[in-house]
Amino acid sequence: MLNKYILLIIILVLTISVHSQVSDLARAEYTFFPQRNSDNSFRRLRVFAKYPIKLNDKGSYLVTGFEYRNVNFIYRDETSFDTNDLERFSSFESSLIYTFKLKNDWRFVAQVGAIIASNFEGEGINTDDTLFTGSLLFLKDKTDEKITKPWRLILGVRYSTTAGRPFPLPFVNYYREFRPNWSFVLGVPKSNIKYCFKDKNVIQSFITLDGFFANIQNNRSFIDMATQEEKIANNISMTIVLAGLGYERYITNHLALYGYAGFTVINDIRLRDNDQEDVLTINDQNSLYVRAGIKLKI
Repeated sequence: MLNKYILLIIILVLTISVHSQVSDLARAEYTFFPQRNSDNSFRRLRVFAKYPIKLNDKGSYLVTGFEYRNVNFIYRDETSFDTNDLERFSSFESSLIYTFKLKNDWRFVAQVGAIIASNFEGEGINTDDTLFTGSLLFLKDKTDEKITKPWRLILGVRYSTTAGRPFPLPFVNYYREFRPNWSFVLGVPKSNIKYCFKDKNVIQSFITLDGFFANIQNNRSFIDMATQEEKIANNISMTIVLAGLGYERYITNHLALYGYAGFTVINDIRLRDNDQEDVLTINDQNSLYVRAGIKLKI
């Protein structure tokens, strides 16, 4: 049986995506936010599960993971091209992690993943629907030790073909309990401060990143009204930064209901070409954001 220390490390590493930094084994959630000054809206159903496999008694593990996202982007803005098949996107992601112990309480983690993300309006899956991710991380965890202020540090790099950059991006995450029932996280994609009360209730304030990326199988061609140039949209991308409040209620020690509400401070939804250059900004008006679900934690 995996002990709590090892499992926490593995799950924390698995959740280094745009949307999660917690020790979840499984999650199902629904996200909704309308677009201000527009009839557009964004809705997303997301589910994932992870399974750790012990390799030896020296702290080496493989962790497999699978995630499914269904994005319904209601696109009502006036355009010169057909948007009927630009409202439903799906993504399927599989990941594999290898991790082992180093000296001085450090742990090395390598992660690879493959994603199929598209509107699937054509026949089957094509090469542009397939994306890849990879991470190299070093982690030091002091949360299980009997110290006054437990902490955890993760340092590394992450590469994703969805970023449109030919180089990996740095990843930093620092967690610390600074008073009884109080803790904070500083890092990307999420920073927060939490307070736990009555054992099974947690409130937090946060700032975080969210978004999605998907291929458009039948590329859209249109004339840019400002430059009169022909533009071709090959994919759709959304990047948002939001701040807000969250609440978690533990039904059992490992099962929790949660809800987050906030307001975006950066809201960038755009169509991009094959070189990942923006060809059309769909909406950049900041708006309300709501997310809720249920999760299984260690």
